Amino acid sequence: MDWNALKVFLAIADTGNLAAAARQLGVNHSTVFRRLNAFEQEAGGRVFERLPQGYKLTSMGDELLEVAVKIAAAFDDLDRRIIGKDFRPKGVVKITAPNNIAYRYLGRYITDFNRLYPDIKIELLVSNLEFNMNDRRADIAVRATAAPPEHLVGRQISSISWGVYASRSYQDNFGLPMDITELGQHPLIGACGEMCKLAAFVWQEKHHQQQIITRCDDLSAMAGFAEAGQGLALLPDDQKRPGIMRLFSFMPGKTSELWLLTHPDLRHVERIKLLMQHLAAAFADEEMYINAN
Repeated sequence: MDWNALKVFLAIADTGNLAAAARQLGVNHSTVFRRLNAFEQEAGGRVFERLPQGYKLTSMGDELLEVAVKIAAAFDDLDRRIIGKDFRPKGVVKITAPNNIAYRYLGRYITDFNRLYPDIKIELLVSNLEFNMNDRRADIAVRATAAPPEHLVGRQISSISWGVYASRSYQDNFGLPMDITELGQHPLIGACGEMCKLAAFVWQEKHHQQQIITRCDDLSAMAGFAEAGQGLALLPDDQKRPGIMRLFSFMPGKTSELWLLTHPDLRHVERIKLLMQHLAAAFADEEMYINAN
């Protein structure tokens, strides 16, 4: 059976439609369609039901999925072991990083790195979602987390404190709180989705739910609302921007630990090791970070 067709089968099972599977695999829609048909012909029957809401596994598809996942894991393991013996400072490195880190910092850091190592090419995957690094969809992850996944290795490069932020226009219209005890007198920008799990927004929901006038599931969007003067925002200090002022520290937000992570099989790959060292040094130099290691 064609390995590429098997990868298409797994991608469609993961995403539920051809277009998303094509994006995941980096191929076009027609290639996915053709390889799926070839896979079903080889399997001797339909592995997906074509429904209006997407592609759903048939009973045959369910049966094949369990085997296909094991085969894919074996190929991924083999791929990482081969790559892990590469000691040349050249090739492609894929990095995943959240929006704000990617937009504000990695452009500068990677540009400097490319001047030093022009034969190492970088692919930046901007996402707040966790990537499966077993299949090398990403080689390095930059993540703000208190508990990095146990199956990855890396280092905590710094900690990011939290503060209360507002714009000049907000100050002109509403004035500013002096400390955390005065937040109840001001409109606040709150969280929704996965952001609600962060310590700052758990505290905000408990103490000032009635003051929340807008909710976001993205910290950069919260900073944008604060810059527009809609309300005060509780933000980690990596969200500093010219349009908003840091009023005072927000201790209930605790600190966010910034990590550089990779798969254990890839940590000795020269190009990955060099980039992780470069990023660690660059992040440590930023004034917004405290307790840099």
